[in-house]
Amino acid sequence: MPLPLLTQCCLLALGLHPGAMAGLFLQCQLSGLWRNEQDSLMEISALADDGGFQGEYLTRVTLAGGCTRISPLRGAQQQPSEVAWPTFAFTVWWDTFSNATTAFAGQCFVDASGREMLSTMWLLREAVGSLEEDWKATRVGRNVFTRKRTPKGKILHSLSPSCEDAALPVL
Repeated sequence: MPLPLLTQCCLLALGLHPGAMAGLFLQCQLSGLWRNEQDSLMEISALADDGGFQGEYLTRVTLAGGCTRISPLRGAQQQPSEVAWPTFAFTVWWDTFSNATTAFAGQCFVDASGREMLSTMWLLREAVGSLEEDWKATRVGRNVFTRKRTPKGKILHSLSPSCEDAALPVL
């Protein structure tokens, strides 16, 4: 959404570029469907009054390589009324296909063209059998999620691959 002409003129008079400032006027909304650069999807519910949220995550990356399933996520964010680009954190428990948990922390941004992004860092902890194996149990990474525009309502289940189909022999 372009800035009004009067706002653009005022920004230019102050020596500021209107295109670079446009994102500052848009508030980022965490709820909805998001996709990262590895094609994983997550769907975040509406925020509770205390900033808490829940949702579901469908990863396209696995530790063991098997079929993935939708996993629950739970988190909290800074109150959106306090800041336009809130910070947040959430965890995903990969209980249906793995022995790992991932904690994400990030911030929601809106660029000059109005595109919403979630910039995150994550720690994935895999269960190991002994203290001697502890050194290899934690991985660190970064993901950037962009909003996937879809009709309202939960749709992640309709995008999830069927593990039963993957287990069928190829003829």
